[in-house]
Amino acid sequence: MTLVSNFSVADMETTGNSPVAEVVVDPPSGNDPGTAPADVLPWPSLLVLGAGTLFMVTAEMLPTAVLEQMSAGLGVAESSTGLLVSVWAAVVVVLSFPLVRLTRRWDRRAVIAGGLAVLALSSALTALAPTYQVAVGARVVGAAAVGLLWATTNAHVADLVADRLLGRAIAVVLGGATLGMVVGTPLARLVADAAGWRAAFWALAVLSLLSAVAVRLVVARAAVPGGTTADGAAAASGSGAVAPQRGLGRLLAVTGLVALVLVGHYGAYTYITRLTEAPAQALPGGMSTLLLAFGLASAAGVALAGRLGDRSGPALVVSVAATALTVLSLGVVDVSPLLGVAVVVAWGVVSGGMPPFAQTLILRLAGPERRSFAGALIPVVFNGGIAVGAGLASAVVASSGVTALPLLAAVVIGVAALALAATIRRA
Repeated sequence: MTLVSNFSVADMETTGNSPVAEVVVDPPSGNDPGTAPADVLPWPSLLVLGAGTLFMVTAEMLPTAVLEQMSAGLGVAESSTGLLVSVWAAVVVVLSFPLVRLTRRWDRRAVIAGGLAVLALSSALTALAPTYQVAVGARVVGAAAVGLLWATTNAHVADLVADRLLGRAIAVVLGGATLGMVVGTPLARLVADAAGWRAAFWALAVLSLLSAVAVRLVVARAAVPGGTTADGAAAASGSGAVAPQRGLGRLLAVTGLVALVLVGHYGAYTYITRLTEAPAQALPGGMSTLLLAFGLASAAGVALAGRLGDRSGPALVVSVAATALTVLSLGVVDVSPLLGVAVVVAWGVVSGGMPPFAQTLILRLAGPERRSFAGALIPVVFNGGIAVGAGLASAVVASSGVTALPLLAAVVIGVAALALAATIRRA
């Protein structure tokens, strides 16, 4: 675990007899944009951070929305343009930990704002790219920024609120990421259809830059363990919640099982258009309408997760088990169009709740003393799960056909649900 050993001693303390760490939130300051109290949701900060996640997800998926135009503009095959998304995920996995370590003593608000500014630069460079190679380089820069953005945003959100509000806060911020899939990518396609694919990247560059400015002006400062604020300054004295050090083993076990869930879920989702052809044909607009329904159902799942975030462990187990059942049900969507649509919508709702439940639980298990490590772990796990799931699903489809996928994916997710239940019960 060389990546783990790179973090500070305070981040990596694992003994059960370690002294407790006091979590203090600074009182409001006239020169600070609304330092958040611990017992209420800091809505302005959360909404601005949620907007940032919207642009981050839109940036990651934008090549898929403008696939044909971008391929023609750069003079490459569509498969090459599709690789820009895979390269993005790989860079996030590889660079998240080193970049978090490099910036761990910086003001998190400055890191988030700077990351969004780099994302804007990456989008502008992609818009200007004369060749495919330049576009790849620009995408690598953007992916590195987004890996750091996810890690830092996760940690900062956890520092902004009391533990009992953590689930709701994460759901609000992840709502922006969901909108990136449901709204951001389709809007980018509309811009590309009207003014070309380069215009879509220019629009993303401008919006990302505006988001960076908003972070500096709006997002509140938060205190971190040991009486030190997120920007390295001494925290003001005052009452705060006390949280014990947690064990690293349980954190890594839960994280590994969440990765296994994502392998199964995204393995099936990679072939959603093949698995749901029959019900899609019965809808006006066909597959586009069905995918929109899935996206809206996922958004509903995120909203529901915000209501249940105070019981993130049991809620995660229920969400994962329900996801296994809905994925298994993909094998019977051909029975009737109504049943097929119902299965897809149910899949969207229950799987939409998984990311906020999982992130909340991981951050809670990490505790304030290991928050930076957990914040970096989350994007690595999610991007790695997506990449591995898509790769394994492709191998299954190539060898056994797409009809074999629902059962195998459901078994993977179901096994993870049982192991999560056992792990959380011991906790």
